[in-house]
Amino acid sequence: MAAALPVCYHGAMSRTECEDLLGKKNKDGAYLIRDSETIQGAMCLCVYKKRVVYTYRLLQTHNGQYTLTAGGVEETFFKNLEDLIRHYKRKNQGLAMHLRHSVKRKTVLPD
Repeated sequence: MAAALPVCYHGAMSRTECEDLLGKKNKDGAYLIRDSETIQGAMCLCVYKKRVVYTYRLLQTHNGQYTLTAGGVEETFFKNLEDLIRHYKRKNQGLAMHLRHSVKRKTVLPD
């Protein structure tokens, strides 16, 4: 892995655990990134808005760039997750809610 993962990356986490964690934060725009449970190598960007967690799939291309896939969101490629997060912190980028409150992981991820 070339670039360090952002502090909002939680690794392997179930959808239920993710929803519980974001629900405890209870702030619109709270977000985290976790590994996808269904697609090997993919990640999910999970965003909280009005007690609902919206999940967007993050895929990494063969050349290492990241893209977010969702209906109505223009496919854009980013060289790292930090750039992707920075982009979606801006309003009106197609997400249910722009990213506002990073939910940081409590533990160090194993290598």
